Amino acid sequence: MEVETPATTPNEQSREFADVDINNDGSASAAASDEEEVPAPGSVTLEQNENNDLFVSAMTPSEVHRRISSSNLEEILTDDGDLFIQIVVSDPQKVGDGMSSYLAYKVTTKTNIPKFKRNEFSTLRRFSDFLGIHDLLVNKYMRMGRIIPPAPSKNIIGSTKVKMSPQQTEPGTPINQEWIEIRRAALERFVHRTAQHPVLRVDLDFVNFLESDQELPRAVNTSALSGAGVIRLFNKVGETVNKITYKMDENDPWFDDKITEVEHLDANLQKLSSALKSLVSSRRELSVLTGLVAKSAAMLSTCEEHTGLSRALSHLADVEEKIELLRSEQANSDFYILAEFIKDYLGLFGAIKCIFHERVKAFQNWQYAQMQLSKRRENRGRYELANRADKLDQAQQEVEEWQGKVQRCQQQFDDISAEIKREMERFEISRVKDFKANIIKYIEVQMAHQQQIISYWEAFAPVAREIV
Repeated sequence: MEVETPATTPNEQSREFADVDINNDGSASAAASDEEEVPAPGSVTLEQNENNDLFVSAMTPSEVHRRISSSNLEEILTDDGDLFIQIVVSDPQKVGDGMSSYLAYKVTTKTNIPKFKRNEFSTLRRFSDFLGIHDLLVNKYMRMGRIIPPAPSKNIIGSTKVKMSPQQTEPGTPINQEWIEIRRAALERFVHRTAQHPVLRVDLDFVNFLESDQELPRAVNTSALSGAGVIRLFNKVGETVNKITYKMDENDPWFDDKITEVEHLDANLQKLSSALKSLVSSRRELSVLTGLVAKSAAMLSTCEEHTGLSRALSHLADVEEKIELLRSEQANSDFYILAEFIKDYLGLFGAIKCIFHERVKAFQNWQYAQMQLSKRRENRGRYELANRADKLDQAQQEVEEWQGKVQRCQQQFDDISAEIKREMERFEISRVKDFKANIIKYIEVQMAHQQQIISYWEAFAPVAREIV
């Protein structure tokens, strides 16, 4: 595979390829004692910089594999079917008042996974906590090639409305707003999908997120208007430009086929999502119009002098009113069972594209290391021809150093390639099960609604026949 490398200065090159630590020779960490608790794959540590600010440092893939034995990994990745975890996000409640207020959600977990200390527990979490745990998992695992379910997006307008709304009269009283229910359901699906991953669900930070009764440290970097948010925005722009401008010469046909398949699925899901949005909108409009029919029939029945016809019109108004509610329920099932489900999978396909790009970045680092090794060998050759013995030893050390870096970069590329294949295999099995379950659920709900409508009209028919 050949890569066209743009002409850049050494400092620019080091910044461009700083995502993968090619200097890690694997000898930095000592063997831990048998009694030391082994962290989950990709555990983060709190470190202190020169400004005495605490920050989270993600373990590199090589460090993860040094800290976890093969037997532990095999135990984590094996699902014997007896383990389960159920998570419910409920009871959104406003905490505080004014612009400093926020919504807190009750997160209730039931599980028999040994990693958790209890079988059933609950805690309160705010929206930024969900974004914070997502960012932690991304920083730990995405470079390893693992698919991280996307967190729900922010709704600044809705959040501002809640912040400016009057304080609740009773603590714990739910806030009945449609967008809050949409967010609650999205948060529940996010933690559910995360908990279904055999590695993510036993991550120490995720376990602490679900189990700890204490308030988590404020994840200020998740704020859309923060300085970190602006930096993330610029980084995303740079990532997008890199994805567009850099084309990797692929030598594995599996990745070519899989990338094409993902692109096609994503494009067709986009179309389905758009169609479902139109369906939900039309169904809600139909519900409103059905309600208008019910009101009009009720008003007509009051001024109708014919007794039988007046009674029939009154019954018709009752039927249309009931059908109005059913139409609204149908719109909700369209939205929550299908539309939001497809939206989640669009996000998952976005996460898949991200891990494919992480593989490209690993390949770039490998190629960069090879390029630097070639330069060091050229330098050594020049010193040998010039009989520069004073420079030869240093040149030889640099060649050996970059030989090690090339090997490590190649190993990281091979590791992420293998991990992506395993993740895609697990994802495909889960995707088929998810689509089957949601389609069956949607059909059953729609059939129940239609049967209910039929029963309403069957009850109305004798009343209509009595008109004489």
